[in-house]
Amino acid sequence: MELTAERIGKTYRETKALDGVSFTLNEGVHGLLGPNGAGKTTLVQILAGILRPTSGRVLWDGEDIARLDWRYREILGFQPQTPPFYREFRAEEFLRYMAAVKGMKLSRREADQRIDEVLETVHLRREAKKRIGAFSGGMRQRLSIAQALLGDPKLLILDEPTAGLDPQERVRLRNILATAALQRTVLWTTHIVSDIEYLARDILLLGGGKLLARDTPQSLAEGMRGKVFSLAVPPGEVALWQEKALVGNVQRRENDVLLRVIGDECPGGVPVEPDLEDVYLYYFREASGKGET
Repeated sequence: MELTAERIGKTYRETKALDGVSFTLNEGVHGLLGPNGAGKTTLVQILAGILRPTSGRVLWDGEDIARLDWRYREILGFQPQTPPFYREFRAEEFLRYMAAVKGMKLSRREADQRIDEVLETVHLRREAKKRIGAFSGGMRQRLSIAQALLGDPKLLILDEPTAGLDPQERVRLRNILATAALQRTVLWTTHIVSDIEYLARDILLLGGGKLLARDTPQSLAEGMRGKVFSLAVPPGEVALWQEKALVGNVQRRENDVLLRVIGDECPGGVPVEPDLEDVYLYYFREASGKGET
């Protein structure tokens, strides 16, 4: 199972949303990390076959998805950032409707069995007959994951699946997706570092429509060694440092303030162990032309 993006470009009038993005994904969870406006949603819609790229192509196991057409849709599970729900539908009715939209060739009994299974996977089986309009935000996100899992897809593309959820719901959804990712290729887009820090086998950093870096979370953090510093300053100097440097954290202490400064150098700072959040801040501040210390 292999999904390949070959030099994907997308232009809207005179704006380049994507600029020559290339990568190959195999089995496991891959995180697509970037700020809002980075081009993540445009990219996943192209990968899902919803949008056509201006240039480049998408391949599944070496074959262009435009040629695969319905055969590609059969192996794809896609969770959009804003799922199209019908509030008056009950959960099971919505999933039955989505099974029909996907062209799943199942008897009514087989469809009901599969719907029960995916509802159980996302812990919504007890709410099968409940109207979607009465669902919480977290329940709707889980229902969106359930429709993506219909048909037992080999490829899952998830666009900001934890957006708008509280921490408890985010943990619950991460656990669901970690289990669902077994023996599948999963692309998970997000701007929330903690969602994928310990789940993804590797992370693709997308900024300004370009792929800036790709590596394991551990290797990306290791690459920041010597670029993250702890610096104690008087309270009156905090604003000055925030203006001239990339400050990732501000911790007020009894007599001073401890700053976490990210950059190639930090006079007076003590090097500390970097993490993936430091990577995120460094790359995407740099992508906007800022971040000098």
